Amino acid sequence: MIKVAIVGAGAISSRHVEGYLKFPERAKIVAVADIYEDKAAKHVSDYHLDAVSVSDYKQLLADPNIDLVTICTPPSTHAQIAIDFLLAGKHVLVEKPMAASLAECDAMIAAAKKSGKILSVVAQNRFRTPWMKLKRVLDEKLAGEILHAQVNSYWWRGHSYYDLWWRGTWESEGGGCTLNHAVHHIDALQWMMGLPTEVYAMMSNVAHDNAEVEDISMAMLRFASGGVGQITSSVVHHGQEQQLVFQCQHARLSAPWNLYASAPMQNGFPERNTEFEQNIQDFYDKFPDVEYQEHAGQIENVLTALENHGEVLIDGNEGRKTLELIVAIYKSASIGKPVRLPLAFDDPFYTKDGLMASVPRFYEKTGSVERFENNIITTSGN
Repeated sequence: MIKVAIVGAGAISSRHVEGYLKFPERAKIVAVADIYEDKAAKHVSDYHLDAVSVSDYKQLLADPNIDLVTICTPPSTHAQIAIDFLLAGKHVLVEKPMAASLAECDAMIAAAKKSGKILSVVAQNRFRTPWMKLKRVLDEKLAGEILHAQVNSYWWRGHSYYDLWWRGTWESEGGGCTLNHAVHHIDALQWMMGLPTEVYAMMSNVAHDNAEVEDISMAMLRFASGGVGQITSSVVHHGQEQQLVFQCQHARLSAPWNLYASAPMQNGFPERNTEFEQNIQDFYDKFPDVEYQEHAGQIENVLTALENHGEVLIDGNEGRKTLELIVAIYKSASIGKPVRLPLAFDDPFYTKDGLMASVPRFYEKTGSVERFENNIITTSGN
């Protein structure tokens, strides 16, 4: 039985608690920590946990009864908490984004290596059936090479969203929608296609004058293969339609799953190639659906790795790749020039202090509330 501590009892932590509760024979939550101890205690009560609640995560560092720690705190705190627990001999699953800078990512990875413990970074959408199957189709190159990739990470958040005390500043949130909303789709892009070699981006804040950070960004990408891509990250899109689209040599593939293949007529105009589509669809259909979806799927992956002394699907290095692409978007949008990848260790944007000294502050954060009474969140659109 793997003993688990949850650090951070905000809205997203419920997904983790519910995920662990799907595996009662394999994992048990024994502690919940939050700076507001009553929130931690409410988790214990609401979910009928046989667990202690504490206000300071450091009270749990030396607890020999804890094997695995899930971190669900604001992004600016991820690195220190993760490093503390790793060096205390605990395995760590940390919510996205992994950290506030590449330097912090590297410190977390180093702590995991030193301790010999697992560090896994949440990217729960990799554990969705359409994404997993799309990855298999792309890996097999059934539709040929990728010519153009399109990421639409469209979300909508009201003005009051940024009133929560830790949101809306570069210091505490680490960024806006590019870092905290599009992270899942950006992670999927680099998982499926690899990192680009060049990024050219712009960003703005068009609807949230109570936040320093961006509420929309757009990036153009160039890959070593010669393919190109584009990413739109937004919290101003009504309807929240999100998709990944890969235009390949012989067909269009996307998530949510959609397939279209064209063949040229004699004059070069397209006609639909249904026979080719059927071949790809048959390959797609032969793979079973993912048994455990999203957070539960990632938690199951971590539990299996611990039980079998194996590896996790999304480790610290994978989490770092995603953040590197996001940092490149921020750098390009801030300096108004293309940015080459990988970023160097002496790049000003490598550290949090360097990034904060260089990014624009669109507005001054004017509202600050400790918590919202309504703790309901949505974690996906259509």
